[in-house]
Amino acid sequence: MKELHIIQVGNVLVSPDIFTEKFCCDLEKCKGQCCVEGDAGAPVTLDEIGEIEDSLDVVWEDLAASAQSVLDKQGVAYPDIEGDLVTSIVNGKDCVFTCYENGTCLCALERAFRNKKTKFIKPISCALYPIREKKFSDDLYGINYHRWAVCKDAVVKGRELNLPVYKFLEGPLIQRFGKEWYRDLCQIADDLKAQGFF
Repeated sequence: MKELHIIQVGNVLVSPDIFTEKFCCDLEKCKGQCCVEGDAGAPVTLDEIGEIEDSLDVVWEDLAASAQSVLDKQGVAYPDIEGDLVTSIVNGKDCVFTCYENGTCLCALERAFRNKKTKFIKPISCALYPIREKKFSDDLYGINYHRWAVCKDAVVKGRELNLPVYKFLEGPLIQRFGKEWYRDLCQIADDLKAQGFF
């Protein structure tokens, strides 16, 4: 198999793992651990913070008392160790917007959206996971595949389904970069496959 390097699609540098790695969330097995593990919240933009604040009243009763307390004191977001804005967390790990249903951790924001109570679904950084985005300049971004032990079941399921990361995340990638960009990404993936890169 040929070696694959970083590929540029429009103004986005794409890690080859996006094409070669397989992934499909398996919520029944992982129970939503990505929302309760880690040492910082999910990256958010200023626009998303406004949307989240507008949704607070709708999701408030779904949140734990400890999360409500953090929100009262700190708000929906804070700057992490690198100065990036991230969602507030409880006890150094749980996202404040976690809620539970039959022992599975769900996002209160997403649940409200799916129940047609709000128009905001969740931060794009959450929707894109396991892809992580990095901004290099005003017109250059990078995306790479993030490996995390709590997602081991998603890797197993993705391999069983032969579902590459970029296809699993079709919806969020279109939401973030647009249909035309995603179409170009898929064309590049097809070309690379035909050339024997994966």
